[in-house]
Amino acid sequence: MVRIFSHYLHRQTLLHVLFDLGLILFAVVAVVLSQGEAVASAIPFVASHGLSLAGCMFIINSASGLYQHVHNRSITESCARALLGLMFGLPLAYAIFSFLPTNTGHRELITLGAMVAVAAVMVHRVYAAHSATQSRSRILIFGCGAPAKSVGATLKASDPQAQIVGYLPGPNEETSCIAEDQIIQMQGTLTDTARRLNVNEIVVALSERRGGSMPLRQLLDCKLYGIRVVDIATHFEKTLAQIKISHVNAGWLIFGDGFNQGVVRTAIKRVFDVVSASLIFIAALPVMLVTAVFIKLESTGPVFYRQERVGLNGKPFKVIKFRSMRTDAEKDGKPRWATLNDDRVTKVGRFIRKVRIDELPQLINVLQGDMSMVGPRPERQYFVDELINKIPYFAVRQSVKPGVTGWAQVRYEYGSTVEDSVEKLQYDLYYVKNHTMFLDMLIMLETVAVVLTGKGAR
Repeated sequence: MVRIFSHYLHRQTLLHVLFDLGLILFAVVAVVLSQGEAVASAIPFVASHGLSLAGCMFIINSASGLYQHVHNRSITESCARALLGLMFGLPLAYAIFSFLPTNTGHRELITLGAMVAVAAVMVHRVYAAHSATQSRSRILIFGCGAPAKSVGATLKASDPQAQIVGYLPGPNEETSCIAEDQIIQMQGTLTDTARRLNVNEIVVALSERRGGSMPLRQLLDCKLYGIRVVDIATHFEKTLAQIKISHVNAGWLIFGDGFNQGVVRTAIKRVFDVVSASLIFIAALPVMLVTAVFIKLESTGPVFYRQERVGLNGKPFKVIKFRSMRTDAEKDGKPRWATLNDDRVTKVGRFIRKVRIDELPQLINVLQGDMSMVGPRPERQYFVDELINKIPYFAVRQSVKPGVTGWAQVRYEYGSTVEDSVEKLQYDLYYVKNHTMFLDMLIMLETVAVVLTGKGAR
């Protein structure tokens, strides 16, 4: 894993991005130079046209979900996403190289070369998603209890390139949770054992850390020999991009890095919110007008749905959405979560929920300053009071503005239980701890992929 602007990315993902961008630049340079152009004249051309196309392809691939680290995606789905990317990438390549001004000759041949490069990038995306030639990271789990078993299960489910070399029991630790053939007996020191096994990383997942169970000096020696050493909370943070409530304590949250809510960050985020919300509102205005007409045609009642939600620091505000339910959805006065195939949802409402059109009026909340483009989902006071009493650290999510989209929204489907709320909170905590402009932009790109696939809609 590589940490960029406080956000963890898979090393392979970063290499794939750089390879794809380099492939486009190389193709453009090769075609230009093959026509006898001087290097000095090719550099400005590549810097303008080549980088523009490379940047556009990065956005298209990210929005299509082609850079997501998903190992259980079928090759058919990968091909479908690549074809969708081609539908946008090929016209963009043609437009950039055919219509933008340039002093370089052979425009038709260069345009063709750029379009071929786009197609090659998409082929590489499908190949890379299903290739088994990627390097594997050798991980030793230090512990044999329930926490260690949880770490192993997470690695197997989320990272196929992680090779668990075994579980090393700590002093006085029960080993009943782990199969005997997976348990490694220490030979010499912990450092000697790790080096003998050629380990790249040690995850400390001891179920008992008192009474000298944690060999700090040996763990330090492992780190000095170039072996990564992480505790269980950090492991889940970088592997799942969430903060596991069951494995953190207040000290880890307080004394660790992150949770930066400085004035500069707040000001930059507000400018980003206003600019992006204004542009999206203008672009989506025709869709919003058509939606309003269909809502009025299907059922009587208001077009918009206004409801009090909890915002920054617990301050209430009125969220604005397109009405997707019947006007008597809560006639008994008791708040309820939306459920799968909810019979309160209208026909138009079911469609606009699936493609997230019902969320578009929240752009007005963003412009008013009650919401941000990216942040935790705004909840109703009734549910907030309930969840604060049941879930540790739930109130932490209120330290930032709620968002139209968010890390939990793109990583986890709609939740309607306390257990779902726990899972989503763990993503929200990760966002609150590590949010930067870089992460905000990644979330907005992934939101496009969520909208295109209809993932998690209810």
